[in-house]
Amino acid sequence: MKYNFDEIMDRSHTNALSTDGFRGYIFGAGPEKTFNYRDEEFIRMWVADMEFATPPEVCEAIKERVDRRIFGCSRVFDTSYGDVFSAWCKAQYDWDFAGEELVFSTGVIPALYSLVEELVGKDENMLITTPSYGFFKHAATYNGVGLVCSALKSEEGYFHIDFDDFARKASAPNMRLVLWCNPHNPTGRMWNEEELTQVAEIIEKNDLWVISDEIHCDLIRAGNKHIPLGKVMPNYKKLITCMSASKTFNLAGLMFANIIIRDENTRKTFEGRDKNAGFVNPLSLAAHQAAYEKGGEWLAQLKDYLDGNFQFVKQYLETHLPEAVFAIPEATYLAWIDLRKVLDIKDASLFFAEEAGVLLEGGDSLFVGNARGYIRLNLAMPRALVAEGIRRICDAVIRHSR
Repeated sequence: MKYNFDEIMDRSHTNALSTDGFRGYIFGAGPEKTFNYRDEEFIRMWVADMEFATPPEVCEAIKERVDRRIFGCSRVFDTSYGDVFSAWCKAQYDWDFAGEELVFSTGVIPALYSLVEELVGKDENMLITTPSYGFFKHAATYNGVGLVCSALKSEEGYFHIDFDDFARKASAPNMRLVLWCNPHNPTGRMWNEEELTQVAEIIEKNDLWVISDEIHCDLIRAGNKHIPLGKVMPNYKKLITCMSASKTFNLAGLMFANIIIRDENTRKTFEGRDKNAGFVNPLSLAAHQAAYEKGGEWLAQLKDYLDGNFQFVKQYLETHLPEAVFAIPEATYLAWIDLRKVLDIKDASLFFAEEAGVLLEGGDSLFVGNARGYIRLNLAMPRALVAEGIRRICDAVIRHSR
């Protein structure tokens, strides 16, 4: 392989959330909280960024921009970035969009906060499926709007939409917005064309807004192809698509996202209320453009490596903890594992931190609902760390059950 995904990176003293922020994020605690393991002994399988180096092509683009030696106020004034991103969408998903629909945000999360505020009234509701990425709930709470949840159904670790429940809740009088996740976090489902078509019919029938968070759309198993909701709903004006290279190429700290807003008035309002006034980080822009322009081979090798990590975890669980329910997801680098048959504890994150020295997320408190008894593991790390992490997890469960 051209790229070394076995390299173990040192993230100490970089203010990384993964290493320095886990106490507050997972446990709501400060630096005074201690564990049975030292910080440097933890296997960090929690926050959704990768333990892999950002592609060298992207790093080189950042260096070249640094060599210009001025970092003044910057916006996107020409079409070069939009052309590269559009070409990526066409090549990867066979999907395109009008150039004027593309606007920018410092991230998908800030965009969600702003869009929910703009689109949903205080006496109105938004609909999500659960389990869910926690910030979907936070976007509703932050804006003081109602949150309605439709639970996904699992068959041996493979998740399905409960269309009867989803349709009933979508048709409620005060429903205004569907916040969709495609591919789905945390289950890793890639919604197929039949499922997306049925979701689209429900949305259109009820004249709802839909925000499709597709930030994981490039992190898919080999042989799969992402289907943007916009491709299934080519003429629906109330659709907003959120994408970024941040997850795909490990650029989350550079704070940049593509927001594709079809409706002109909504787009103008979004831009007009942008708390960053349209300014972008010039290094972020250079990095994202290089990722989409030069990152294809790195991504192909990354996906092969991730596929191997998932196979390793699947086989290890089958051998050492067969009662755990786990299906290799179609997308993301996140494993969503059902431990309900082998472990009955209130706080899985605290248990595995204390008993295994593994930092992970799970349960309803972090994934909104329909998540009790599940853990989410980030497998975007060198296989040696994956192997040590899953060994510690299984050993801790086995010791607890004796």
